[in-house]
Amino acid sequence: MVKIRLSRGGAKKRPFYHIVVTDGRSARDGRNLERVGYFNPIAAGKEVRLELDTAKVKAWVEKGAQMTDKVKALYKEAGKQTAVAA
Repeated sequence: MVKIRLSRGGAKKRPFYHIVVTDGRSARDGRNLERVGYFNPIAAGKEVRLELDTAKVKAWVEKGAQMTDKVKALYKEAGKQTAVAA
């Protein structure tokens, strides 16, 4: 099954996550099909906390991909950001 989930990067105690589309059987930081955004939980100042291509995510969900709980929450947050910016 295809999943949309977080893939961890960054240094120790300084997490940074890529939001990726991947086969559910692959490892967390393993091979992915497509990178659709990123999430920086410790962003400060003018750093961007969340960047997500909602159109790509929507297209993958229509094809049958499933989002993890955290990615669902981030997707909602990204939707609110675009509504405020528009």
